[in-house]
Amino acid sequence: MKEKRTLYNMAKVTWKPGTFLYPLPAVMVSCGTMNKSNIITVAWTGILNTNPATVYISVRPTRYSYPLIKENGEFVINLTTKQLARATDWCGVKTGAKVDKFKEMKLHKEKANFVKCPMIQESPVSVECRVKEIKELGSHHMFIADVLAIHADEKYIDEKGAFDISKCDLIAYSNGHYYSLGKKVGKFGFSVQKKRKKH
Repeated sequence: MKEKRTLYNMAKVTWKPGTFLYPLPAVMVSCGTMNKSNIITVAWTGILNTNPATVYISVRPTRYSYPLIKENGEFVINLTTKQLARATDWCGVKTGAKVDKFKEMKLHKEKANFVKCPMIQESPVSVECRVKEIKELGSHHMFIADVLAIHADEKYIDEKGAFDISKCDLIAYSNGHYYSLGKKVGKFGFSVQKKRKKH
């Protein structure tokens, strides 16, 4: 008699080592200066530390943006949305050596407070970053950076002054595809939160 497989006894397939840690944020990183700027789309990005606030992006040295970031020592991480999905992908496959990505994607430059490179006005959140260390890891070099400032679009701020990220339609990258984030399933600490007694 054939054993009926369930969700709990299905076998896993083993693959060779690779980058299969998904999903990841798909972000547009602006770099350079207000006059000579570029946008590079990366998914190899994340948080490294809370205090001081530290983030990273990993970039191939062959990319046009690499020397811009290395020489200027700064960049802006711009979160992306469902509405920005096409621009996000386009800026990842085209090279800034041949096209003006801001112009071609009809994106607008916004002056940052602490860095020379522009923020992307259409992004709901822009994070100003200053490079403090570069780690040469192999195919990619990791730019470790301090967060200097965070800019959030006021239309996503609720009546309590908090940023409502659920209204942004943020997108994530997973195994070569872009996905819009789904429904909220809980909040930090909900698993241990005591239920309120009904009166």
